[in-house]
Amino acid sequence: MNFSANVRAAFRRGESDAVVRMSEAEIERAQAAGDPAGEVEARYSLARVAIRDGDLPGGEARAREALEVALRSGDRSLEERPRHVLAGVARMSGDLLRARGLYRESIALNEELGRPETVNSEYHNLAFCELGLGNLDVARSLFAENRERVFGNGWADFVPYVCVAGAALASAEGDSTRAARMIGVTDAAFAALGQIPDPDDAADLAKMRAAAIEALGQAGFDEEYAKGQLLDPRAAFADDQR
Repeated sequence: MNFSANVRAAFRRGESDAVVRMSEAEIERAQAAGDPAGEVEARYSLARVAIRDGDLPGGEARAREALEVALRSGDRSLEERPRHVLAGVARMSGDLLRARGLYRESIALNEELGRPETVNSEYHNLAFCELGLGNLDVARSLFAENRERVFGNGWADFVPYVCVAGAALASAEGDSTRAARMIGVTDAAFAALGQIPDPDDAADLAKMRAAAIEALGQAGFDEEYAKGQLLDPRAAFADDQR
């Protein structure tokens, strides 16, 4: 596999130290070779690690460095990942109005680039902004459309994130029992792929988990969570037409 595939796989497995080592080496190689694509990918990867470690300012700084390289290159496609990170930082910082605007810009860019899976991913993030802003009906609609695209196109890597969305919606609607069950579905879906959630989704899951435990008690949460762990993601949504 090339650097991009290797470093993204390592990040999804949670191997942050390996990502840093690989990325720092790639920056040196890419700068020497005049390869902006490699440098952008490496700086983007460092940004993701910083965010996963809770360093939002550091993540934003690394993403801006990556964006500067992309802009100098004149290759619009290289702007996509840094812009995604900057939107994610705004969302995780609580600046949801700014994040919503940045995600809409990212969606437009990815539509221009002909990247339907990434468009879907950014709609997922946009839906979380709408949810956080209290626009429950808008979020519900966006989540449902995303779910149909993911299952309909067989985008296996995105199935766990569909489950995150299901848990978030249940939590927002005050259905703690379903939220606990969907968290179980989500964790099992990530484990099936040998992955862990992206930092923003991990933060959302932690909040949902805490809320569900508070509502149900630890024993009640554990019971519903265990049920969810045994459910196929499609089956978990079979009776959920929201």
